[in-house]
Amino acid sequence: MEDKIQIFEKNNVRSIWDDEQEEWYFSIVDVISVLTDSPRPRKYWNALKTKLKAEGSELSQTLGQLKMASDDGKKYLTDVATTGQLLRLIQSVPSPKAEPFKMWLAKVGRERIDEVSDPELSIERAIYNYRLLGYSESWITINH
Repeated sequence: MEDKIQIFEKNNVRSIWDDEQEEWYFSIVDVISVLTDSPRPRKYWNALKTKLKAEGSELSQTLGQLKMASDDGKKYLTDVATTGQLLRLIQSVPSPKAEPFKMWLAKVGRERIDEVSDPELSIERAIYNYRLLGYSESWITINH
């Protein structure tokens, strides 16, 4: 596993890459801190876990813990979420800072639903993204 600090809007979010699972794991408390500006993100996360459980969400039961470095340099067990779990968690955070993520999730979800009914849209989106990434028109034509 590889520890890494992700920077989001000048805030640190601890993360770990798991080679076996081929998955990033993010510190939930760090994400909560970024999205809410709460002075006590751990307390906020505990309250949100309780709320999710009361609503019947199984998300908090599927989250794990990994040892992550703290400000004091020591490693402590920390609640973590995969990218998919994190995206689901963001939907439950009532904060203006979470709204852009929620809008993005809704947009991406709508695009994927549209692509199921019209698969050509996914091809068009892929070509558009390849252009944004700087791939040449000849590469795009040959490979797709």
